This record gives sequence, C-alpha cells and structure tokens, in this order.
Amino acid sequence: MVTALDLRLKRANKVYREGETLSGVVIISSKETVPHQGITLTMEGVVNLQLSAKSVGVFEAFYNSVKPISLISSNIEVAKAGKLPNGRTEIPFEFPLTVKNNKVLYETYHGVFVNIQYTLRCDMRRPLLAKDLTKTCEFIVHSLRTSLPRFLIRGRLDSTNCVITQPLTGELVVEHSDVPVKSVELQLVRVETCGCAEGYARDATEIQNIQIADGNICQGLAIPIYMVFPRLFTCPTLETTNFKVEFEVNVVVVLQDDHLITENFPLKVSRV
Repeated sequence: MVTALDLRLKRANKVYREGETLSGVVIISSKETVPHQGITLTMEGVVNLQLSAKSVGVFEAFYNSVKPISLISSNIEVAKAGKLPNGRTEIPFEFPLTVKNNKVLYETYHGVFVNIQYTLRCDMRRPLLAKDLTKTCEFIVHSLRTSLPRFLIRGRLDSTNCVITQPLTGELVVEHSDVPVKSVELQLVRVETCGCAEGYARDATEIQNIQIADGNICQGLAIPIYMVFPRLFTCPTLETTNFKVEFEVNVVVVLQDDHLITENFPLKVSRV
C-alpha cells in the first residue's frame, strides 16, 4: 500500500512576517484506508553557524560547528490517531508565527558560515511494520521595517590624522530630531588583526566611552568633541606582516526611545 504525504502553504511565494499566520493543508493520498497514530506539525526557525577554516584550521573547523541558535519552535496536532479513508484527504491548518521571551525572527538567509532557515515539518506516525511518513517545506521570513524617527545631525572632526599626545577635537550639532536626545557619546575602539599565511583574525574592542552630552540637547547648539588618548591602551597606528593595530572612533547618539545613531571614523594615530 502506497501512501503519499504532502504539505502545502496557501501563499505561493511562502513569504511571511512575524505576527502573521501560516495557513495551508496537509494532503494524504492513498488507494486504501490509512491507519495512523497521529499527525503533527512542527515549526522551527534555526540559525546554524559554521566556524571558518581560516580562524581555527581545517581540521578543527570540520568537527567544531557552533551550537545552533533556536529562534522559534512549536508544534500542533492536526489529527488524532485513527483512520483516513482511501483517496485524497486534505486537513487544513493554521500556525501563528509568534515568538516568546523577546526573541527576534531574523530574515531568511543562506550563507557559507551563517544559515538562517525556517521550516514546517509534518509527521504522520504509523502502526508497527509501517514506515512513518514525514514531509518538510521551507518558508521564508522577511523582517518588518521599524520606523526610524526623522533627525538631522551634523558635525566634524578637526582631523582624523591624530597625534597621540594631543586630544581628538571637533563639534556636533543636533539640528532637528523628532524624538528627544538621551545621550551623546564618543567611543574609542582598537582594531587588532593577527594572523599568518593560514588566515587572519580581526577583532574590534572598546578602549573607552566618553559622554559628551546628557539629556535632551538644545537644537542648533554646538557640542564640543574633546577626547584624550589613554596612555596605556593606545599607540601609533601599526601595520606589520603578521599583525596590525588600528584605531577608530564612533560618535553615538542615543534617542529617548533607545534608537542608536552611530557614525564611524577610522583614525590614523602617530607620535611626533
């Protein structure tokens, strides 16, 4: 006895957004009556990460995949144990695409080292001596665009070619913002690159974070930028065959609704 299990979504393009409902039908086709021990649907969203051979070596990368990150996982029973008549049976279903615990549904993405995938799987358990049936289909998640408040912020750095013994200076002006400003900060970042012929590892870490404005700022007021390079954690920009030490500064504006506005400036540091 040949029994076929199929799974079809109502949307032809299979594209959904968080908060919407996946709907479709489970289709069972057979020329004879089909006994079963229950039919279930499982929805999963997973981020699979694979270590790069350049970072850890070919042998280690082969065996050491990073643990998958679960974004969503739930299941429902669409039919209790029983029998299905011969011919074609369609069982409709609806599956809400909602998450818990402040998790985020990232957009579907298929890459080399990062893979974000959403699947819907139907399982029909069969009695002894009959093989269980499984059908899986992938659906696509598009993230919702968040409405960014309108703003206009201008400013300048006096120079990005910096002398390590002299402060980084400039100014910033908030011309307009629909949402009040909460804070303005300067973040000094070191970028260290280490490697050899087998590959390179590049890491950016924060050295210091200086708040240059607190609370809502008068629009049109020039805020001075002034930051001294810390003695022990900075050096002239350095580049060799095996490693590099570079520096960047981020100007970070935090709005009252916790939106972050960030602008990055690479610096070239020297000593005279």
